[in-house]
Amino acid sequence: MSSKKQKSKNLFIQGTILALAGILTKVIGFAYRIPMVNLMGSDGNGIYSVAFSIYNIVLMLSSYSLPLAVSKLVSARLAMKQYNNSYRVFKDAMRFALVVSTIGALFLYFGSGFLADMYAMPELVRPLKVLAPTLFVVGIIGVMRGYFQGAGTMIPTALSQIIEQILNAIVSIGAVWFCMSRIAGNAGPIPKDFESAAVGVHGVISQGLSVQGASYGAAGGTTGTLAGAGIALLFLAFTYMIYKPAILRRNARDGWGLTESDGQIYKALLVTVIPVIISQTVYQIGYVIDGLIFSNIMNIKGMESSVRKSLQGVFNSQYTLLINVPIAVATAMAASSIPSIVTSFTIGKTKEVNKKIGSIIKFVMAIAFPSAVGLAVLATPISRVLFSGLGKYNMIGANLLHFGTISIVFYSLSTITSAILQGLDHMNVPVRNSAISLVIHLLLMVSLLYFTDLNVYALLIGDVTFPMLISILNWLSVKKYVGYRQEVAKTFLMPLVSSLVMGVATFIIYNGVVDVVGNMIIGMGLAVIVAVVVYLVMILALRCFEKEELYDLPMGGRLVTLGKKMGFYH
Repeated sequence: MSSKKQKSKNLFIQGTILALAGILTKVIGFAYRIPMVNLMGSDGNGIYSVAFSIYNIVLMLSSYSLPLAVSKLVSARLAMKQYNNSYRVFKDAMRFALVVSTIGALFLYFGSGFLADMYAMPELVRPLKVLAPTLFVVGIIGVMRGYFQGAGTMIPTALSQIIEQILNAIVSIGAVWFCMSRIAGNAGPIPKDFESAAVGVHGVISQGLSVQGASYGAAGGTTGTLAGAGIALLFLAFTYMIYKPAILRRNARDGWGLTESDGQIYKALLVTVIPVIISQTVYQIGYVIDGLIFSNIMNIKGMESSVRKSLQGVFNSQYTLLINVPIAVATAMAASSIPSIVTSFTIGKTKEVNKKIGSIIKFVMAIAFPSAVGLAVLATPISRVLFSGLGKYNMIGANLLHFGTISIVFYSLSTITSAILQGLDHMNVPVRNSAISLVIHLLLMVSLLYFTDLNVYALLIGDVTFPMLISILNWLSVKKYVGYRQEVAKTFLMPLVSSLVMGVATFIIYNGVVDVVGNMIIGMGLAVIVAVVVYLVMILALRCFEKEELYDLPMGGRLVTLGKKMGFYH
């Protein structure tokens, strides 16, 4: 293998490592949120989800875009052997992060009361104040991860994400249990109209908690986020100190000779950051505005406060939590693919750029379609087993999954195409496309909520429509600005057909096992195993991936061998 091909493959492998780490962190996040949801109940979970949506907006506006921006700027300079300039990007980005993250943290802490009043939820103050210092820590983490990714070293980022999420899970569950137990034991009389369920002192299940209890529970859940970010920062700082001598030695070999000023770097950073901020913020602002619109219109129509919070909690946790696991693949692939695509684009290798784009989109779709179909088919048993603490709202969450999992495909496609456009210096295009989609989305949401009785199902329709519009507009933009045409049959049609066949097999196996054994967990376990086997066989039989593409995937060689034994490859 030539050195260029080996380098390209190494970049892909590094990207795959980061993608797998992203998936693992989402799985961990999904796993620990289940006991949290059941501990906090629908009421507390509603408060928690609203607090996090606000936190995410402030994060987007301050430092969320820094990993992508730093990665892009560093990889472009390293491709031109501008080693000193790449390191200057790191240092200036760190200064930038310290300023904007501090501002964001102060705003969230001292503005918590104002934000709580906006949502008519005074219980938001506690979790928002706990989340405030997290913004400062995450800003520093973002710069360090971006620098490592831009340098083609994904392992520090991957390991830090896993470590962060593990500690987050442990602390979050422990803090929620402590807070809910304490409040349940000392909150006094409990209003009868609350439908939330939480674990009380001595493991007693209480069929409702005071507003005070729900607030403390939500604050406990946010504590883990701060703890996880703190340990991730310590790990990255330690890793950086190990790498620093090698970085300085590389800088000494800089043959470029021209040093960028701080002003030039800050300008390049802002030019890169601002479009990403706006584009990503549109995604999050949609959730926040949806929550505001839903809360206020439902209030006007006479829906009780506890019911509103519970429905928002079900939508933002039970539904959103489950669909976010496969969407994590697209997000991780988008982040990991940027350095490789930017490197090929910088040195003018158009064919290589198009090949990488095609492979990334095909891989993401091969995950998105079966995830959407599988979740839709098993929505009811998954909801019953995992979210039993939500009481009557449990089945509402199941219904949301039945009809809403198609959003997985659209969110995956919109995320990856936005990253591609930004990586190829069309920074403003995803911003424009997202803004157009948001306006249409909001008009639809207001109309559905005000003129129909769909209530939470209106949120679902909006959640599907928004990424669908972005995907269409981004697709047209990639075709227009990049001149790229995606192969359709193997990227979309074959994974869809394979997923539908898988879905039928999953439905038959699950219902058959439950009828015979009478156990949903056993039924789901066997159904998932059959689903994976059926989908894998279908993908190989239809030859969605060429042998060369399979070899680039983790355990791709084994897949090729399996395909040959089954007669699908020669």
